[in-house]
Amino acid sequence: MKLACQEGLVPGKSVAEKLANLQKAGYEAMEVWGGGLPDRVKEIRAACKSSPVKISSVCAGYGGCPLDSDPAGRQKASDDIKRLLDATGEIGAVGLIFVPIFGGPRIGDLSPWKTAVELEKDLLVELLSSWADHAAAAKTLVILEPLNGYETHLIKKLADGVDICERVNKPNGLKMMADFFHMGLEEPDVAASIKAAGKWLCHVHLSDHPRILPGYGHSDFKKGFAALKSIGYASFMALECGCPDADKMKAITKTAKFLKAQM
Repeated sequence: MKLACQEGLVPGKSVAEKLANLQKAGYEAMEVWGGGLPDRVKEIRAACKSSPVKISSVCAGYGGCPLDSDPAGRQKASDDIKRLLDATGEIGAVGLIFVPIFGGPRIGDLSPWKTAVELEKDLLVELLSSWADHAAAAKTLVILEPLNGYETHLIKKLADGVDICERVNKPNGLKMMADFFHMGLEEPDVAASIKAAGKWLCHVHLSDHPRILPGYGHSDFKKGFAALKSIGYASFMALECGCPDADKMKAITKTAKFLKAQM
């Protein structure tokens, strides 16, 4: 398992400076924000050429909503996601992190034929099938992220993500991730849920409770890390959280040491 950190947590004015600081702090990769990514590809690729620290993943950055009732909103999301997948492949990242919808349903309920959630999942499978093909051609992945029930009504548990991945069944273009913050709110047994998700996991987000840097809270990472090892997980685990220390460099260095001791 390899440590990564979201770019917003890393000191530095340029990508090159951030990668250099991450190397000093003990990380192997950086997760970048998807917003405006196509315009940053050249800078990112140049910085990675001269650094052992690479780009682990791309976090969202698309507009619209793929499960919107408005066709224009759905099209906006789809077009943006395809452009981001192309850029994600160009910078050599594992994949583009994707959340289907925030909040409640936007599509109407058509019971007794289908509920809003059934319609959303059917539409999601169709969209992901197309995006998975696009991702595979770009030599990257769409990474489906389950969120907690306070943020979404749809894909909340790892099992929900597995169900969608299995329905699409295109592992060369679609996989999913596990987020320790969301799992802490939704999964009764984090380790068991990780083991059940198995082959579909390709990325992990880390944070301590209450969504701060690991090592500054009271979360137990050892059982979760042991579960990841048991399924042969060898990819990146990226920090996605707040920093409680004004000195970011000191804080992320402390967190890297803490996490390595939990592995």
